[in-house]
Amino acid sequence: MSEMIATPANVLLVDDYPDTLEMWALYLRARGYRVSTATDGHEALRIASAERPNVVILDLDLPGMSGYEAAKRLRSGTDTSAIPLIAATGYLSDTQTDAARQAGFASVLIKPCDPPTLVSEIERVLAQGGFPAIGHS
Repeated sequence: MSEMIATPANVLLVDDYPDTLEMWALYLRARGYRVSTATDGHEALRIASAERPNVVILDLDLPGMSGYEAAKRLRSGTDTSAIPLIAATGYLSDTQTDAARQAGFASVLIKPCDPPTLVSEIERVLAQGGFPAIGHS
């Protein structure tokens, strides 16, 4: 019998801070993930619709369209509604946690987040199917 080779997960990283995108993308690619990047919510929506990633890591504080709004639009799209979403933010309050939950995020990562923690959270969310635990970091 031949051994099945797992297809690497396709991850969409969305952040307006180039260093974060570069560091996370390099690490994830080295770990075998397929990675796409976007620097704003509008670009994230286009890429998610076209590529249908397995998971989206979405900064909450984006220019033009917040991560919350992008998440709500992803959740309402017929092609993107089931994609697990992980929020990334530099700070987190109870109000933000509630807003992230309402926007459809599976979890929240606090930045700076080291790459191994990012991978652990991606794997956890994918294993759970993307729902519903929130508050992990």
